[in-house]
This record gives sequence, structure tokens and C-alpha cells, in this order.
Amino acid sequence: MGNGEIDRLTISQLIERYRLARSAVYKRIEALGIEAKKIGGKAFYSNDQVKLLDELHDFIQRGGNTAQFIEMRGIPSEEPFSDESTGLTTGQSDLLNLMNRMLPWLKPSEPEPDPLAYFEKLEQACRNQWLLSTSEVANLLGMSVTEIQRYGDRFYEAGFAFTRSGYRAGGELAWKVSKR
Repeated sequence: MGNGEIDRLTISQLIERYRLARSAVYKRIEALGIEAKKIGGKAFYSNDQVKLLDELHDFIQRGGNTAQFIEMRGIPSEEPFSDESTGLTTGQSDLLNLMNRMLPWLKPSEPEPDPLAYFEKLEQACRNQWLLSTSEVANLLGMSVTEIQRYGDRFYEAGFAFTRSGYRAGGELAWKVSKR
């Protein structure tokens, strides 16, 4: 630092410079792998070290975090460090990212639908004399609406007779279900 500027700062000056808690400044220093120079029992940080801390501070002010800065700058990190924006260490952050990527695979799978459940529903429709729409019949039988419409006024499937019986609300054809 030329032009009358001081070429080293103390931890107290850094705390004042960034308006942060002492512990937050120390976390940044540790994360960047910066070591203070001791002079007369007092720790000082050089111009180059302060420049790096300034860059990190600006990066965090723009929405980044310490881990991103270190990765972007390619700064080697032997120890996991804590990121003040998330409260996580890099190791924890990496683990959290991994877990989030694995979460879809870890969810319990939905139980397989009962392949015979549609028989119960057709039996209910028959017993209660419900009139099912073409789309409901198609859904129950696993067919397309067009395929059912091609059958005409009556067709048989799975032991049941389906007879056209007027229209449902919305203009869909209605079907009466009976036992064959």
C-alpha cells in the first residue's frame, strides 16, 4: 500500500472495516487460509491478505457465500469452514447438496395399484345403477375414449355389459353397467 496508506491491519481494524463480529472475521480468515504476521505479540494482516478479504466481503455483499468464493478463486481448503450465510461448513454443505440430489430416490415408492380394483368399481356401478361417462369407463377399463365410442350402443368387457344410456352433464355419453 503506497500513498500514505498503512500496509497492515489488526483484527480489530478488520472488524471495524467489515462491521462484523470478531468470530465472523476469524471464520473468513480461516476459510481463506490466511495467517497473520506477529509483531511484538500482536497479529497483523498484510495488504495482499486484506485485498483478498475485501474481495470476499464484496462477493458476500452481492449475494454469494464463502464456499462459492473459495471455489471460484480455486483456493485450496484443507479444513471444512463455516459459511456465515448458511451456518453450514463446506463438508455439511456438500453433504446437504448430495442428500438433496438423492432425495427423489430415497422417497418411499408409491404402492402398486391393485390391478383388480376396477372390478370392484364396476361392481359398485352395477349394483347402484350408476351411469358412468365415457371417460370414466375408458379410465376404468384402460381404454381410450375413441375406442369405446367405436363400439356403438353396447359392448362387453371383463364380464360386464355396457349399454349407452343418454348423456351426462358436459355432453359425454352415459353408460349403464350390468352383469353379463
